[in-house]
Amino acid sequence: MSTAPKPRHIGRNISRIRELRDMKQEALAQAIGVSQQTISTIEGSESIDDEKLKSIAEALGVTPEVIKNFSEDAVFNIIGNTYNDNASSAINLGCTFNPFDKLLEAFEENKKLHERLVEAEKEKVAFLEKLLSEKK
Repeated sequence: MSTAPKPRHIGRNISRIRELRDMKQEALAQAIGVSQQTISTIEGSESIDDEKLKSIAEALGVTPEVIKNFSEDAVFNIIGNTYNDNASSAINLGCTFNPFDKLLEAFEENKKLHERLVEAEKEKVAFLEKLLSEKK
């Protein structure tokens, strides 16, 4: 019986990472310029060439090393250590607000401020024009 570690199945790792990213095979295929059938074949392969791995990793938003070393056990371990059934002690590492909503709010506030400043300048101009017309 051999104690050598079993080689990682790169295709299966790609499949799991893609699924965790909530990405369909078609979307990954389009991102790297191949057909959905090619992605299916890749995900069934134990190994793939480095160039293809690099483009897939980029499309998935990870490094090739993440794909090579991906472990579902590690993912479940992280989830298990981060969240538990006791809601009062659960740790949420996620963002509690939508950053785009905050950006939009800031933009709207800036827009309102700009409009108030423009209105104040218009009032100044009208006042100065009135003073000039009274002097004549």
